[in-house]
Amino acid sequence: MQRKERTVRMTTKTEYRLENLSCANCAMKFENNVKSIPSVTEATVNFGASKLSFTGDATIEELQAAGAFDGIQVVPLTKRDPDPKIPFFRRKENIVTILSLIFVIAGMFFTYRDVPHPTVATVLFAVAILIGGTGMFITGIKNLVRFDFDMKTLMTIAIIGAAIIGEWQEAAVVVFLFAVSEALEAYSMNKARQSIRQLMDIAPASALVKRDSGIIELPTEDIRVGDILLVKPGQKIAMDGIVKSGRSTVNQSAITGESVPVLKQVEDEVFAGTLNEEGALEVTVTKLVGDTTIAKIIHLVEDAQAEKAPSQKFVDRFAKYYTPIIIGIAILVAIVPPLFGGDWHTWVYQGLAVLVVGCPCALVVSTPVAIVTAIGNAARQGVLIKGGVYLEEMGRIRAVAFDKTGTLTKGYPEVTDFIVENGEKRTILEAVAAVESMSQHPLARAIVDYAENEGAGVADIQNFQSVTGRGALGEVDGTVVHVGSMKWTSELAEVPAEMKKRAEELQLDGKSVMAVLFNQTFKALIAVTDPLREESADVLRKLKEVGIRHTVMLTGDDERTAEAIAMQAGVTDVRAALMPEDKLTAVKGLIGKYDRVAMVGDGINDAPALAASSIGIAMGGAGTDAALETADIALMADDLRQLPYTIKLSRKTLQIIKENIMFAIGLKIVALLLIIPGWLTLWIAIFADMGATLLVVLNSLRLMRIHK
Repeated sequence: MQRKERTVRMTTKTEYRLENLSCANCAMKFENNVKSIPSVTEATVNFGASKLSFTGDATIEELQAAGAFDGIQVVPLTKRDPDPKIPFFRRKENIVTILSLIFVIAGMFFTYRDVPHPTVATVLFAVAILIGGTGMFITGIKNLVRFDFDMKTLMTIAIIGAAIIGEWQEAAVVVFLFAVSEALEAYSMNKARQSIRQLMDIAPASALVKRDSGIIELPTEDIRVGDILLVKPGQKIAMDGIVKSGRSTVNQSAITGESVPVLKQVEDEVFAGTLNEEGALEVTVTKLVGDTTIAKIIHLVEDAQAEKAPSQKFVDRFAKYYTPIIIGIAILVAIVPPLFGGDWHTWVYQGLAVLVVGCPCALVVSTPVAIVTAIGNAARQGVLIKGGVYLEEMGRIRAVAFDKTGTLTKGYPEVTDFIVENGEKRTILEAVAAVESMSQHPLARAIVDYAENEGAGVADIQNFQSVTGRGALGEVDGTVVHVGSMKWTSELAEVPAEMKKRAEELQLDGKSVMAVLFNQTFKALIAVTDPLREESADVLRKLKEVGIRHTVMLTGDDERTAEAIAMQAGVTDVRAALMPEDKLTAVKGLIGKYDRVAMVGDGINDAPALAASSIGIAMGGAGTDAALETADIALMADDLRQLPYTIKLSRKTLQIIKENIMFAIGLKIVALLLIIPGWLTLWIAIFADMGATLLVVLNSLRLMRIHK
């Protein structure tokens, strides 16, 4: 039965997890091997996520054969990544490294103790070479036959060559150091991949579900839309849903990056992986486990890590020519000097050392490790970056364009001023709330909410009427109450000159002003506006600090309202009364002037401008599918303070990628220059290669320390 399952062929796009994938060079080779399978039309290996995606008709056996050169295992894609938390002494690479070290030490003991039988030392070194390098030799020889020169091919030539010229001790030490390098690289990449595993571990694997048969615990894969989850205090919410009953604060930091818990009550939306803090909740499930917000984030982060950044594409192209050049230099070093009277033994040895120095591992891994680490860190901070190309591009941004409503402002109206001419404020507010509670106007909800926040009730109302474009009226406790525009109310009653002047001042500040009449007698002014976000001004100041040369606000609102908000926020360039096509034109003009421009909007209304910008950034909010799908970067908590952090992270990533490439090439150049005085040895060569790889990986892991 198991055999049948393994040989089933699939013609749709299929994904598998990969085990034992620790080398970026191996990932590239495995991808090419899979593509060469006749029944496969397309294949992509995601090195950062250890995942294979392919389209075509291929069996697991064929895929396993494609990865056999490096022992890559293909395993079914499950909800949770198989976390390789294997004890130290059960890891194959660690066992191989330790055994190789033991035989190297034993060989050195017999070498330097002047034992009567020096062949014993040679045998011990040979055993060390076989233990530490058998897998490498098998792969290297196969590649050599096919003229496929990768890192293991170069190492194989160098080790065999060293043994032929009698340098057994050096060959054994080089194999041991190479094994150490492989073990450390595997460890470092596992650390980098923890960013995805931590995301996967956010949501619980099971939950308490209330069904007709009672309360049962089910795996999340078995939970259906419409099920009722019981979430106790201190438990994580397992699925996206709507609160059916209960009231509690929920910590959403895992999804949105918000540090402050959010109050959730009936009809509020909650997300899988968030922590219920103090009250019990019943939640109606709205999405299956594979469709939850956290599942989409994980999928997009994995796809982002598979997206090759410009730097990585450059390195891949460079490495393609780099390896043959190194082989050519090694041949020249080994052959040319002896032809002019040099020592063949010495120069062949130097040529072998050049091959070891030339291993492209550090160069190939220089970019993907940095990209994987940065994107994973950003996801944990509530910023979804959809690819390495966008991460790098963000680091080069010179100007940022903002939409106004919902981006620089909160996106919903609030009462900012309630000015009473005569009478008791509470009585007037209760009457106004009564009228507005019957209205469908967008500003009406803001007035009712204001009354509730001020502790005012809603009075009984009769004979309510809505006057389109002007306002509304109704009878409250025998008093006819009008609430409407200044123009309409001025036609019905005399508005005091002082109140008219105050209304004009409020309108100049970009606020919508309404008047209140009791029996056609002026009583109060109400000013409503979409207020500036508390953090907007601070964010714009920080953007200048991180090197953004220009900020601009693009809005469809009238010029007076736009200027008022811009003044509060500190934006000097304001483009108002814009249609979507006008915003598009404005963004194109900014690109012509500043080269790289980011557009920050809501992900839907600003779609043309977002698409035209160098980087589209959505204030989408957790769970907003449109934001996750349309933007290059999504700020999951609708928090503008994540924007300077994202730019800082992107620029630091660019810096680290450049440093990595310099480390990878620079160390090798220094080692190659040692050929001139004849100081280059196999030991120095492997240390240079291993040192470059470790420097690159450890330098990339510094990106995990960048926070908001």
